[in-house]
Amino acid sequence: MSKRILVPMDGAPLSEKALEVALSENDDAEFTVLHVIDPADPGYSYPIDVDVTREPLHGSEAWYERAEELADDLFEDAQETAADYDVELETELVAGTPARVIVDYAADNDIDHIIMGSHGRDEESRILLGSVTETVAFRSPVHVTLVR
Repeated sequence: MSKRILVPMDGAPLSEKALEVALSENDDAEFTVLHVIDPADPGYSYPIDVDVTREPLHGSEAWYERAEELADDLFEDAQETAADYDVELETELVAGTPARVIVDYAADNDIDHIIMGSHGRDEESRILLGSVTETVAFRSPVHVTLVR
């Protein structure tokens, strides 16, 4: 039975790097890329280069549609990265609180390992762990690898 690896992605450079690490270091594994639309934090659901002040009204149907479109773009980029390793990814889009969704997804879907960026937003940040990463690292029911 192959190992099941979850790679949460938020569009930040370190989440992209985490996917590359996961793919390059885990032969014969199944990979799921998870993106969380966070209704409580409009900036979390969008990749870094999107100006949320110019996007549709937070929480509106148009906002969710835009968040889903951006998630599709993120998944497309992730599939292109995986193709370089001759791997096809499963993708999942879930709305909710990111840390809780990631931990629950791992528990509910027989995930063996989570590989994620140590923090989002700015790759050059001096912080050790982002808040989502810290929560996942301490509450996950499975091993977590953090990529910096």
